[in-house]
Amino acid sequence: MQARDIAVKLPTVTVQDPVTRAVRVMTLARLPGLIVVDDDSRPRMVLPGTQVLRMTVPGAYQEDPALARTVDEARADLFWQEQGDLTVGDCLPRQPVKPATVALDATLLEVAALMARLRSPLVAVVDHAGVLFGTITLDRLLTSLALAGPDD
Repeated sequence: MQARDIAVKLPTVTVQDPVTRAVRVMTLARLPGLIVVDDDSRPRMVLPGTQVLRMTVPGAYQEDPALARTVDEARADLFWQEQGDLTVGDCLPRQPVKPATVALDATLLEVAALMARLRSPLVAVVDHAGVLFGTITLDRLLTSLALAGPDD
């Protein structure tokens, strides 16, 4: 089996999208993370869900857990909406990071090795021009591996 055989079309975001939209896209589609694409649908970054969450938490609260304890419960439940007009691009690392991508003809072992090495619950599958073809999630990969194996 190749990556193209198990890749699926999933929602993506761009660097211009608000962080709140990114959270909603990930949540409503029940994704383990997000793929950030450029205007030509080329993956710019693959973000595990924990990195998407990190975009929503103001830096001061990440650096000082005691400060987070001072926020009342009602406001604490809405912290992620307080990022205002902050975009996905505003939250990306300044140093470019190579996105977790595989070619259409990558084997499932290659996909698994990349996910394991990068600790990423999803990878982008790209065509020969680097354009996003689809996404493979960890769940989809493991399901495909389990179904492809010999019967127990």
